[in-house]
Amino acid sequence: MANFAIDAVKATTYDAIVIGSGISGGWAAKELTEKGLRTLVLERGRDVKHVVDYPTTMLNTWEMEHRGQLPLSVRQENPIVGKCYAFNETSAHFFVKDAEHPYVQEKPFDWIRGYQVGGKSLLWARQTQRWSQFDFDGPARDGFAVEWPISYADVAPWYSHVEKFAGITGNKDGLPTLPDGEFLPPHEWNCVEKYFSQQMKAKYKDRHVIMGRAAHITKPQPIHLQQGRAQCQHRTICERGCPFGGYFSSNASTIPWAAKTGKMTLRPNSVVHSIIYDEKKGKATGVRVIDATTKQMIEFYARIIFVNAAALNTNLVLLNSTSSRFPNGLGNDSGVLGKYVAFHNYRAGISAEYDGFLDSTTEGRRPNGPYIPRFRNVYKQETDFLRGYAAGFSAYRMSKTNLDGFGTDLKANLANPTLGGWGVGSHMMGETIPKETNYVALDQSLKDPFGIPQLKISIAYDDNDDKMVKDYQEQMTEMFTAAGFTNIRVRDDKRNPGLDIHEMGGVRMGKDPKTSMLNKWNQLHHCKNVFVTDGASMTSTSTQNPSLTYMAFTARAVDYAVKEMKKTNL
Repeated sequence: MANFAIDAVKATTYDAIVIGSGISGGWAAKELTEKGLRTLVLERGRDVKHVVDYPTTMLNTWEMEHRGQLPLSVRQENPIVGKCYAFNETSAHFFVKDAEHPYVQEKPFDWIRGYQVGGKSLLWARQTQRWSQFDFDGPARDGFAVEWPISYADVAPWYSHVEKFAGITGNKDGLPTLPDGEFLPPHEWNCVEKYFSQQMKAKYKDRHVIMGRAAHITKPQPIHLQQGRAQCQHRTICERGCPFGGYFSSNASTIPWAAKTGKMTLRPNSVVHSIIYDEKKGKATGVRVIDATTKQMIEFYARIIFVNAAALNTNLVLLNSTSSRFPNGLGNDSGVLGKYVAFHNYRAGISAEYDGFLDSTTEGRRPNGPYIPRFRNVYKQETDFLRGYAAGFSAYRMSKTNLDGFGTDLKANLANPTLGGWGVGSHMMGETIPKETNYVALDQSLKDPFGIPQLKISIAYDDNDDKMVKDYQEQMTEMFTAAGFTNIRVRDDKRNPGLDIHEMGGVRMGKDPKTSMLNKWNQLHHCKNVFVTDGASMTSTSTQNPSLTYMAFTARAVDYAVKEMKKTNL
């Protein structure tokens, strides 16, 4: 019997376990398997294979039962996820429905999730900006959160590493606030976007309008062809899954790459309950998993564990990983686990019109747009709020379609709309301040369908966020006016936190184990063979879209972990 037990343990033992298969989990799988480690990837949702499991990707709107819309009953059943811009008939199968994984809202929070192989990498907005040293310096300068234990110089080579593999389009703009990367050719401007960029350059020294940087292959390189990926076709229906692999997703890129090594075991339908801690060994030894199909509890074992379940679920897993040594969650000697959660403030926007360039219009589609890097409080504190905001920008030719007539007359009217002037718009992407009062915790009585405590979320805006919204509206109104735009209208949609889908923190990095969870290698201070490299690890949020930074952190942490394993330190 003893031999059978030993064999059973061997059959469930790996060199490494990765919890989650989204953007950071996919990168952990790729890097670990490339370095020769037998790696188990645990995904709580179903399997989604590239191309074959994108059911709507080649459908036209009229080929769908509800022409791309969702039935009223579905919208009524999903008041939370239904707010997401990408949730519709073409993509609803990639989103977690409200009843599938309940949570407790101490304060209103719209938690948008994607439980399947690839996670939200199938659904993300694909914007990929590097952080600058100004972003890493933020907490040390103003005293909110704790000081980052790393600098831009530490991460820069890893940004390059992941950019080359993922495929990032962009222009080398030479801006200290937004470092250049390893770019494929940039997307084209339209005439009004270019005009606005030129006007801002002429009127301001520190306000730049650049073409966005995005994870789309504009010119495939050999490494992309080796992945089986092709040039982006500019279909702009990315949330359905891309059969060309034109944008980066775990499904099209890192997961198949890891599979080709022969070192990866992918286990979907595996809901992680907790991480197993061995008090005699002083380290984690494995992961407890509930099989989503059978509801059976299974244990898997490994020398190192990467937790990449997405920010709030990573907090949940660690909070639920209790032992005599760690009664308040794995590695939580500091007491900060689940605290200092932050997000991005996307509440504000502005729109206007422009009567120039009436002899020009646009043709075709583009899965990207101009970007305005942060310009407030960069070199010094200059406003009544801390940190700053970036912004998107777009310009489009307005038109009016005549719906009169039937048959060929109606078709002709639809094909030849009457052009008006230009519409322009912008949306805000603001940094929020990590605060102890913004936290997640385990509910003491409510359980999810797998018997795991529900996550209790208490996250809200504050006065700093309100002041930032006001400043964005004032500054963008000034900039739009300076460019000659008219009929300027500002908005604050008062959306709940969470709908930005950029929640971060709770398992933050830091220099001092007394005030942080992770060291400079994304390694738990008090459980050295567990690493967290998704959004939970973030000490602050800056203004940039965060996914590229998660990719770089993951590759960097894997490199360190494997070197430490070879020294037998893990």
